[in-house]
Amino acid sequence: MLFMTTNALKNGFLALGLLVIAGCQTSPETRPAHPEDVPRISLKQAERILGSEPDRDRGRRALVKAQTSPTLWSRIREGFLLDPAVIDNPRIDHQRSVYTSQPRYFQATSARSQLYLHYVVEQIEARGLPQELALLPFVESSYNPMAYSSSNAAGLWQFIPSTGKLFSLRQDGWYDGRRDVTASTHAALDYLSSLNKTFDGDWLLALAAYNCGPGCVGRAIKRNRALGLPTDYWNLQLPQETMNYVPKLLAMAQVIESPTEYGASLPNLKNEPYFAEVTIERQLDLHKAAELASISPEELLSLNPAFKQRVTAPQGPYQLLVPIVRADQFIAGLAELPTSEYISFHRYNVRRGDTLSQIATRYQVSVSAIKQANDMGSNTTIRIGQTLMLPGTFDDINEPSSIKALAMAEPLTYKVQPGDNLWGIAKRHGLSVTAITRDNSLSTPVLRVGQQLVLASTDTGGGATARKVLYTVKPGDSLYSIAREFKVQIDHIRDWNELGSVLRPGQQITLHLL
Repeated sequence: MLFMTTNALKNGFLALGLLVIAGCQTSPETRPAHPEDVPRISLKQAERILGSEPDRDRGRRALVKAQTSPTLWSRIREGFLLDPAVIDNPRIDHQRSVYTSQPRYFQATSARSQLYLHYVVEQIEARGLPQELALLPFVESSYNPMAYSSSNAAGLWQFIPSTGKLFSLRQDGWYDGRRDVTASTHAALDYLSSLNKTFDGDWLLALAAYNCGPGCVGRAIKRNRALGLPTDYWNLQLPQETMNYVPKLLAMAQVIESPTEYGASLPNLKNEPYFAEVTIERQLDLHKAAELASISPEELLSLNPAFKQRVTAPQGPYQLLVPIVRADQFIAGLAELPTSEYISFHRYNVRRGDTLSQIATRYQVSVSAIKQANDMGSNTTIRIGQTLMLPGTFDDINEPSSIKALAMAEPLTYKVQPGDNLWGIAKRHGLSVTAITRDNSLSTPVLRVGQQLVLASTDTGGGATARKVLYTVKPGDSLYSIAREFKVQIDHIRDWNELGSVLRPGQQITLHLL
């Protein structure tokens, strides 16, 4: 958690002056692991990252050394500069016992951190900073970019709004840079580097200042100096949270340095990047982006938590993070995406008598698209005067409804695929095995690959009744949103239609609804 005062701005470091940073440890739910075999960043790319940093040579040596590191943990250990193992202090011992008494702690937090940790480690190496700093988001947020504290601190590094703005982390109704994994990491390392200079290279004092602010630490040093007492971190009287903050980080470093000695089990984290950055120039529905990358919307959102409306913000460009193993596919799909597939959003003020269904019909968007754009739950109600974000261009608002329920004048045909059986086909299409057998005069349940089956809409043999519906794709639609609205599976929509890599507004698709 980070905050500051106006007076400090006039005299502090960075010519702007920061007063307080306060950390907030949380224990949010973890995500499943996503280990992938992916290529490492090249040394040439790393050198471009290093640029003209003062510790460039040191950083380059660290990157070269990291090429042979078998795991990400060993790479982190190689970069330890604070010598946590030789620091003997009862406050560290206490915090270490807390970690080791929770055997599942590292398993739970590492499952989520492996999406982001490699990137943080590389940025720290590029600057020649201690790798202990890569552990700070464990203490601050349990490596959860959606962590939010009671003091309005957000993100991996727990910036509060004012300090986030000071470090150019933009925050508006579309985007919160404090939750942007890459932007917030750069901001946090900038701030930590400045604190280190402010306290003459003493990293423990810099870390304490990250938690309670440079003014807080400076006053404690001045007080001890006046009393003739030592002014190192361990002898300062600081807020209780700050008294525990640095020991927490050092205790974690000790456990990671010697996990066997402390009875800890560290999950294997590969020394490989998880995501790639792709520049997005225009607004794009994140569900559409997930389709282009062939990943779930949940995975894409976990990599891009800064976007608050489930769509990239209108003021681009932005860096969208996608799994590196899907990056080439995503870039190719993006290059083929027609201009009409990008989204523009418009504000709509709810009027008396409005319902979501009426608004959706009037502006030719789906109810689910409105709910997604406004982060609304299934039972959310709208209020008079409420502002809704509506996707689309609204050029043809008087078009008739795009859902047309049609009688099955022409029976649906299905081509048998490898691995198909009658039971699976019947279940996917809401029919019974008896109906399919009868309508196709099958004498045996054995099917041939390539065989054409007739699937009638009405099952008179006691099974369910399916209704064939033609749906016209609207701006803002995705396979995910259509499947959710009509309560069908995405794979079934693909089975029923010959679909390309993306959906296009105006495209008609067939749905089979019960």
